[in-house]
Amino acid sequence: MFKNIIRINFILFFISSLSIAQTITDIKVDGNKRLSKESIIVFGDIDFNKNYNDDDLNTVLKNIYETNFFKEINIKINNSILEISVIENPIVEDVQINGVRSKKLSELLLDKIKLKNRSSYIDSSFLSDLNLIKNILKSSGYYFADIKTTSSLNEEQNSIRLAYNINLGKRAKIQEIQFIGDKKIKDRKLKNIITTEESKFWKFISQSVYLNYERIELDKRLLTNFYKNSGYYNVKVTNSFVEFNNEDSFKLIFNIESGEKFRFNVLTLNLSDDYDSKYFTKINELLQNLKDQEYSLEKVEKILREVDKIALTKQYQFIDASLDETIIDNNKLNILFSFKDNEKFYVEKINILGNNHTIEEVIRNALIVDEGDPYNEILFNKSINNIKAKNIFSKVETSIVPGSGEGLKIVNLSVQEKPTGEVSLGAGAGTAGATIGGGIKENNFLGKGISINTNVQISDNSIKGQFIYEKPNFNYSDNSLFTSVRSTSTDNKADFGYKTSNIGVSLGTAFEQFENLYFRPEVDLSFEKLETTSVASSALKKQEGDYFDSYLNYSIDYDQTNKRYRPDEGYRNTFLQKLPVISDNNEIVNSFTTTRYQKISEMVTRVSFYGKAVNTLDNNDVRISKRLFMPSSRLRGFESGKIGPVENGDYIGGNYISALNFSATLPKLLPSFQNVDFSFFVDAANVWGVDYDSSIDDNKKIRSSTGVSMDILTPVGPLNFTLSQPITKSSTDKTETFRFNLGTTF
Repeated sequence: MFKNIIRINFILFFISSLSIAQTITDIKVDGNKRLSKESIIVFGDIDFNKNYNDDDLNTVLKNIYETNFFKEINIKINNSILEISVIENPIVEDVQINGVRSKKLSELLLDKIKLKNRSSYIDSSFLSDLNLIKNILKSSGYYFADIKTTSSLNEEQNSIRLAYNINLGKRAKIQEIQFIGDKKIKDRKLKNIITTEESKFWKFISQSVYLNYERIELDKRLLTNFYKNSGYYNVKVTNSFVEFNNEDSFKLIFNIESGEKFRFNVLTLNLSDDYDSKYFTKINELLQNLKDQEYSLEKVEKILREVDKIALTKQYQFIDASLDETIIDNNKLNILFSFKDNEKFYVEKINILGNNHTIEEVIRNALIVDEGDPYNEILFNKSINNIKAKNIFSKVETSIVPGSGEGLKIVNLSVQEKPTGEVSLGAGAGTAGATIGGGIKENNFLGKGISINTNVQISDNSIKGQFIYEKPNFNYSDNSLFTSVRSTSTDNKADFGYKTSNIGVSLGTAFEQFENLYFRPEVDLSFEKLETTSVASSALKKQEGDYFDSYLNYSIDYDQTNKRYRPDEGYRNTFLQKLPVISDNNEIVNSFTTTRYQKISEMVTRVSFYGKAVNTLDNNDVRISKRLFMPSSRLRGFESGKIGPVENGDYIGGNYISALNFSATLPKLLPSFQNVDFSFFVDAANVWGVDYDSSIDDNKKIRSSTGVSMDILTPVGPLNFTLSQPITKSSTDKTETFRFNLGTTF
């Protein structure tokens, strides 16, 4: 009985299948005007003499719909003839953006929308484009833009003309930035971290003063990383919101809950049996050294950078790292580093999207994982960080999709460009006098990732100007190439009877020779003219004339600080030497600087030694323009250039200078003053050595001073104010009680 039931069910199923599936012997298409019957057959992937059931017909229907050429499609089989009835979508004949004066913005809108000339018109795409235009305008600060659309349908040709009529209105500006919550760090420092700026009347060039939610999201990430690098593991930038102030300005508010400071507790390494422990010896040592240290995201990333080196070896090209973090006693952190092989596949292709101005080469040069390479998650993330570090994109996003075959993947890398130019102005004044300067900087010149920087500085008796051009990864060498042109004029004719004019050009390169060891060689050429009058000293009159100098300069920089910007731990040593190749005087210059940073609770201490010497190889006198003067930042409390050997009232500098500096931040001093930071300093320095007259040498007196420095964020810009008191000095030295420097960007 049971077998009979099975037989009956099988027969019924077979008959049912025959009744549903039909063989197509011909195809009839109706309603098509622009597209041929053959094109529709190709779109639907339709085969003759094939049995088609309902599922197959649905697949054909879906294939044809996905072309976006048709508004309506009906399919049926009648007497083995597949009948397809279609209504075509109108073709977009023209798209216009009206009311946008900026050609760049108008071209960006036309590039981003889906409905372009000769594409099929779809209502959903039209609404999507309208929303996209609104978002792009908002990202450019046009929050009050009003958009009206018009369309004109030509029924005879089944085409449509679209127009977006835009009234941009005023751009929404950030009038004020506030930080609320348990933030523990002063507003002045936090405002230096974020990219958004408060609107000021002179910031007419800056794009950072306009309301831009993508930039705000970037600021939240920057704040989070800053707090994590300062020990606040559980920091939460819980919200950022905007308050409407008036008709065209907003108040931007960041809500920060910093939490408690954390320390590393137990850090362990977990390796699968596939890995040889000898390759992870250095990582184990780093983990042991971190115990009981203050938590820092940068320290964790240093461990991962060691993994990068392992990943670069062929043996572990698919290695991946994961972190398991456990909180102990509310302020300690156990971290388990686990290493395993990632999914094994190769990168078939990398698509670069969104780079309207930046050439593709700039982005690809930052990639460690390239087309044809095995995909490694760690190295791929490092590639993305390299692109972000260029500071020319506001957003970098990636997606990975299947490739053309098994074990192959395609990487889509999307970037969003941001303004990269900056105009700055600075001024300084003190007991002795004033200086003023300014500059223009561009980090992505011609879209090639090239950095250009031009600046000028004017004081009572001198004018200095310089232009610097730097191209990173020159000729795919991972070395940066830089060149500079400079001009300096110092006029002391009225007081001391001489004037020097110098024009120079240099060409050099810079690269990381070993880990954290940077080498910077440079060829420098200069032409100098020294003029004197009757009141000049006899030594200066002997030096009057024109000079040509050719130098080979190089510096070695060993950086063991925990971060490049505002370090608070570690040390840095720099040695510089200038060697004469062709020179009238053959001066050789040597200098050495060492700086040590140490964090004690919330206070950051800094101890630095600076020494420099200039001599000639053939026992000639060092030219007046080559003599050494103490930088004002190394000896506060004294006028710049007004210590050391004196001849006829003129401070002539020395053959040798040295300085020892100590400073410490004072975070607990007036903590309620959110826009003011204080620091205490002690400076000691000396300038000595006169090769042409030992009688005026000044090598026995150490100059020293102490004081307080204030960094204030004013409505005009950041202001540094120094109040100092000399401790020891020479009778000929000129002291300075206060000095301030004010700077801003546009």
